[in-house]
Amino acid sequence: MKYDLNAATLALLAIVLGFFAVFLAYPASFMLRRAFEADGHFTLQYFGMLLASPLQREALRNSFLIAVLTTGLATLVALPLAHLITRYEFAGKGLLSGLLLAPMILPPFVGAIGLKQLLAKFGSLNLLLMKVGLLSPDQPIDWLGQGGFWGIILLHVMSLSPFPFLNLSAAMANVDPAFREAAQNLGASGWRVFRTITLPLILPGFFAGAIIVFIWAFTDLGTPLVFGFSRVVPVQIFDSITELNTNPLGYALVVFVLVLTVVLFAFSKRVLAGGRYEMFSRGHTGAPEVRASTRQSLAIWLVFCSVIGLALLPHLAVVVQSFSGRWFISILPDTWTTANYADIFGSGLTATSIRNSLFFASLSAFVDLALGIIIAWLLTRRRIPFAGSLDALAMLPLALPGLVLAFGYVAAFDFKVSWLNPRENPAFLLIVSYSVRRLPYIVRSAYAGFQQTSVTLEEASANLGAAPFRTLRKITLPLLSANLIAGTILTFSFAMLEVSDSLILAMREQYFPITKMIYQLMGRIEPNASSVACALGVVGMGILAVSLLVAGRLLGRKLGQLFRA
Repeated sequence: MKYDLNAATLALLAIVLGFFAVFLAYPASFMLRRAFEADGHFTLQYFGMLLASPLQREALRNSFLIAVLTTGLATLVALPLAHLITRYEFAGKGLLSGLLLAPMILPPFVGAIGLKQLLAKFGSLNLLLMKVGLLSPDQPIDWLGQGGFWGIILLHVMSLSPFPFLNLSAAMANVDPAFREAAQNLGASGWRVFRTITLPLILPGFFAGAIIVFIWAFTDLGTPLVFGFSRVVPVQIFDSITELNTNPLGYALVVFVLVLTVVLFAFSKRVLAGGRYEMFSRGHTGAPEVRASTRQSLAIWLVFCSVIGLALLPHLAVVVQSFSGRWFISILPDTWTTANYADIFGSGLTATSIRNSLFFASLSAFVDLALGIIIAWLLTRRRIPFAGSLDALAMLPLALPGLVLAFGYVAAFDFKVSWLNPRENPAFLLIVSYSVRRLPYIVRSAYAGFQQTSVTLEEASANLGAAPFRTLRKITLPLLSANLIAGTILTFSFAMLEVSDSLILAMREQYFPITKMIYQLMGRIEPNASSVACALGVVGMGILAVSLLVAGRLLGRKLGQLFRA
């Protein structure tokens, strides 16, 4: 194969590879060296110490249990919903699909504030049961279980089930109904049709989303911190930040998570995606959806509203608490106020955190936009060596935990140059970390846009004498505008509410973004600190909600493809 390696292509490749080398490969190699080296020699003793520690073994066990249970339960929630949404046509279908994505608009660790208020031993639910005489005040139910273990799983399931729903519904929509009809005509039961026909065809799409859910649940830092559940891997890594130069166990733990992430990512790309079943045609062109009867429509509405209502309870509690003056051992707040919102928009650190988040997220979105266009252009408009590897590298950050990336930046960029050292000024690395983590969104958006745009238009422009840059600016980019705007909005909005990177990298108050400020407020003893934190969460929730609505309108069903590794 002849490659297109002119000067412009080589320069763009150098920019992309240089970015990944400095901000992915360098911190990863730094952590690997510290984890496997002792006195200049290769060693595995730190991993032996890790496995010998009862605390670390318990943390690993808890994290695996949380990730496995979250993935399994989220799938059990999403699978029937995806079946109903793709199999039946009924009134309000678009509205229910949109509402089901609502839990994505709030970081789980902010929802944990609301869930604690609802499900604590003397939270709203137990107090309500006591009031109606169904529960004794002496024996409150521990809904959160084992120090918050089941609360973490419950919140993860409610927050992350939209991801498998998006992927499963997209996969089911592409199943050719002729296959199901042929099996039914041969006498197969509904369960057998699902097990032997539908399930194998949707597995690649399912696993693509399930891997992300597993990694997200395994590496989520904010939710266990809010619940005070410290015996999980992310919190152990977070606590080891203060001992980077004296305790190598932190490096061993981070490398373990990094290797696990890469292995799962490679497994999903090579093994699961490679063992797919092929269809002659796409499902949505084969047959119309079944029109649901009135009774079926009511049943579908009941199922969806029940799931959506439960998933939104933590969000509702956060909104309620943001307007509370005092909410302590009572079903609802004792007093109501809007002063919490006045506090966050005043001249204090909360207002600074909003400005910081807007600034960091905006710059990271522009960095992602530039890199995303370059990478997508190289993959679709140029024949370059190892194009598949570049595509995988561009998508790797989607599976790379922010926890690992932030730890690597703190360890690897401990320079005397203040703007590169997060201990002195984390602004630059916060922008970079946000960019790295959300780059896959804009790459996938731009890639899809390039694929849908005929190259003949660009060739015609070139034949008329236009320079490549002029062709890109006048022809290609305007045609890609919807995809690029949607991808940029997503990168901006999710950067606004990035948790792990912010908690680890933002070490000075004047650089706190919204999420770090929320965590800081939760640790204060002032009576209204939690309410102000919730008000900040509501502001972030509003920004992300508007962003997702706009992106969803522009991308439609393709929105789900952005959350696949």
